[in-house]
Amino acid sequence: MPPAAGRSDAAHQLRLEPLCQMCLNRGRITAATVVDHVEPHRDDPVRFWTGKVQSLCASCHSGPKASIEKRGYDTRIGPDGWPTDPRHPVYRRSRSSL
Repeated sequence: MPPAAGRSDAAHQLRLEPLCQMCLNRGRITAATVVDHVEPHRDDPVRFWTGKVQSLCASCHSGPKASIEKRGYDTRIGPDGWPTDPRHPVYRRSRSSL
């Protein structure tokens, strides 16, 4: 995926990646309507213009993506019953008790 500086506008990114990346990762096909910064730019103009972007649907952008940014980790659970995100607190406790 090209850095944000290479895009002229959001429409260009959505033409490059017309499907929601989070939905695709979950096995669903959904049209993307939002261009999202993969890493939050936190009002840093350099990170805003040069940061990596992805296409998302509005539901993923305002739901799971917003939740991940707020918590700092994804809460999804894998088929083995454990969280899929290595940043999940359950893994921090495991490592500190070793």
